[in-house]
Amino acid sequence: MKNSKVKSHNSKVRNHAVLLFCILTFEFLLSSCSSKHSSDKQLFTYNEQTGIASLDPAFAKNQSVMWPIHQLYNTLVEVDSNLSIVPSVAKSWDVSADRLTFTFHLRNDVFFHDDACFSNNKGRKLTAHDVVYSLSRILDPATASTGKWIFNNRVDSIQPFRAIDDSTFELKLLRPFHPIMGILSMQYCSIVPKEAVEHYGKDFRRHPVGSGPFKFYLWEEGQALVMHKNDHYWEKDEAGKQLPYLDAIKVTFFDNKATEFLQFRQGDLSFVNDIDPSFKDEVLSKTGELRNEWKGKIILNKHPYLNTEYLGMLVDESSPVLKNSPTKVKALRQAMNYAIDKRKLAMYMRNSIGIPAEAGFVPGGLPSRNTELVKGYTYDPSKARMLLQQAGFNGKLPTIKLLTIPIYADIGSFVAKELENAGIPVQVEVIQKSLLLEQTAKSQALFFRGSWIADYPDAENYMAMYYSKNPAPPNYTRYKNPAFDVMYEKALQETNDSVRYELYRQMDQLVINDAPIIPLWYDMVIHLVQQNVTGFTPNALNLLELRRTSMKH
Repeated sequence: MKNSKVKSHNSKVRNHAVLLFCILTFEFLLSSCSSKHSSDKQLFTYNEQTGIASLDPAFAKNQSVMWPIHQLYNTLVEVDSNLSIVPSVAKSWDVSADRLTFTFHLRNDVFFHDDACFSNNKGRKLTAHDVVYSLSRILDPATASTGKWIFNNRVDSIQPFRAIDDSTFELKLLRPFHPIMGILSMQYCSIVPKEAVEHYGKDFRRHPVGSGPFKFYLWEEGQALVMHKNDHYWEKDEAGKQLPYLDAIKVTFFDNKATEFLQFRQGDLSFVNDIDPSFKDEVLSKTGELRNEWKGKIILNKHPYLNTEYLGMLVDESSPVLKNSPTKVKALRQAMNYAIDKRKLAMYMRNSIGIPAEAGFVPGGLPSRNTELVKGYTYDPSKARMLLQQAGFNGKLPTIKLLTIPIYADIGSFVAKELENAGIPVQVEVIQKSLLLEQTAKSQALFFRGSWIADYPDAENYMAMYYSKNPAPPNYTRYKNPAFDVMYEKALQETNDSVRYELYRQMDQLVINDAPIIPLWYDMVIHLVQQNVTGFTPNALNLLELRRTSMKH
């Protein structure tokens, strides 16, 4: 009886929240110029299956948090569709001859959203002091930001950030680090006002105040998040029209992919990110195209994604986990790479969403052109058997355990069958993602499924995974090669792009030859989009870009 009362109370609270949300959204749709009909309003809706942990940029560690933060905030610089660094709040910048000091010149027409944290509830102008505050806050132990690593051993230890005046910001590095501009484009580096952080305290996570194209309106956790157009946004399109075009963004939180897909089919969601394996065959052909029954009803958008899906192997010979494992032998690891038909995997297990990884670890799309110039492994089972014989295994291999997560259980089974066909027995163990992350971080996983999504558009972000001085993460395999380390350190100092790219490719080739990993596929962003959505294109970082998106009525 007691439990039913609790359930009844909880459902009343939930119903109240839903009612409140419906009323507020309805009021929003009807408010505006009375001469306009509510249908003129442009509302873009998407679902966040995992929920949103925080709207504080200091905790923008995953896509679910990064997407809304990108709407609410600005950064000094940003990445365009070609993965080039372009101006944002900073209109220009200078770099000192020693590449240690970066001086940014800020726009003077960027204002924070109107909010109760400011005097007269009116948003003030964003200045260089706000940039200093925001970036310093990431390093402040009291913030406990998950992004602290982005500046670790990179920025000056005494005064890394300085406001020369209201419109001039200076950043100092410990040593040259070319990818610093990419790091400054990350959502962690969003510019926040001190007043909001102090006014809302711990509640700042759910009451964001930024200068972005959309402003916070309502967040009923577990129900919906609503963001409204920022009428005072500083950015304009090429024709001089103010951005953004949309009036509002609504995020729903259905935790079931089937429900999400049903909502999309009914037209209640503007797009769906990625396709759940359970209904990918219903929508896509094996070659990755829309099936006939969907053509003319929805739009399929695909784009290369800076994400490599791979299998990793622990190669730290001092580890007791590796002591009696055959995977400590390089020839066996190379044989495993030759034994898997990645093209068949991509077509039949992935409906051609992704490109078979037959080059290096670094995916395509980056200017270093690793996928064109690094030589990887193509399917060659006879070569795999030959390597096993040369290594003296001769069919006497013990079973190797592959750790994977539930959504990749079928991929694990495919890989195991391929390896067994080559004479390498594999047992697949499916565990929860949190446990797999814990075991790989503690170097307890011998053979494991992994993926690496770029934090910023530079191949260094991938090569950092194999630098021996890096812990796990990112060096989950505990790879150690002195020649690699020398090249990695040289690349960080190198100012000539073409020389640096050549070093990246040489490092990538070293890793591939040593085979601490089996790259499986270079991922693709895949969006299913409603036909009334325009100006909505995917990008290599899969960042939700809505400034130029419109809804046709």
